[in-house]
Amino acid sequence: MGKPVIYIDGKEGTTGLQIYDRLAGREDIALLLIDEDRRKDAAERKKLMNAADLVFLCLPDAAAVEAAALVENPGTRIIDASTAHRTAPGWVYGFPELGPDRRAAIRGAKRVANPGCYATGFISLTAPLVKRGVLSPDAPLACHAVSGYTGGGKKAIAQYEAAEREEELKSPRHYAVTLAHKHIPEMMQVCGLTKKPLFMPMICDFPQGMVVTVPLYLESLAGHQTLESLRALYRDFYAGARFVTVRPDDAPACGFIGSSNLAGTNDLQIFVCGNEEQAMLCARLDNLGKGASGAAVQNMNLMLGLPEETGLTG
Repeated sequence: MGKPVIYIDGKEGTTGLQIYDRLAGREDIALLLIDEDRRKDAAERKKLMNAADLVFLCLPDAAAVEAAALVENPGTRIIDASTAHRTAPGWVYGFPELGPDRRAAIRGAKRVANPGCYATGFISLTAPLVKRGVLSPDAPLACHAVSGYTGGGKKAIAQYEAAEREEELKSPRHYAVTLAHKHIPEMMQVCGLTKKPLFMPMICDFPQGMVVTVPLYLESLAGHQTLESLRALYRDFYAGARFVTVRPDDAPACGFIGSSNLAGTNDLQIFVCGNEEQAMLCARLDNLGKGASGAAVQNMNLMLGLPEETGLTG
């Protein structure tokens, strides 16, 4: 049996390039590459997609829907990095740490939707609380997040890295100010929420990394929760997870939670901070790692029956 054949549709984009960089040196797979002058040729793309064992779609939402329709080979499996299919029937949400059933579903799936970066942080904090009956699905939640500018794609990268740029770009900037960010539907569906959270993201003047924060009153949780009991809940929920860890009780010892510490990794760290009345739950990750390309490669490994951490450590 030969090596699994992989094709990246949209290799030139931010996520596509990162996936390519993670796969290019691997000897356990074979990469199909399209000629540069034919990368917008639908017929050529269709031919390569249907010749592959697994295809990554690294495209805008509408283009991802069109590309998925080009795959006619029943043996070709798809990982879509866009928002297009994250809540769509027939697609498995690619967050294996949500439990053994989720990991098994990814392994056997023909179609996997790679999670959004902000959604990954929010879900990592919120889903365990809902699943364990600690947080009500109709709880009114707020979520704040800061992210490096690479999450905005090529346009934002060019804007932030321009030699002459607006002074405003030096400061964090709120966006999605109508409270209707495109990650909210998957945040709600995967966590089983019935009330839309207030989600307030910010783009900041550093390349990679993010921290997603959910504040809670402990009295709003079932079971007389404390910071210690919440840490214990997360440690139990993520027991055995290679890429998700709960930080020690005294973290952060310096009093600050940096956003770029995990840049270049597929790791996600959970912090439980606060006091006797309030909790500040934080997830730190790389928006281009566990929030995008790293998660995509992790899902690919599972779908191909390879060790989950292949190409994602060291």
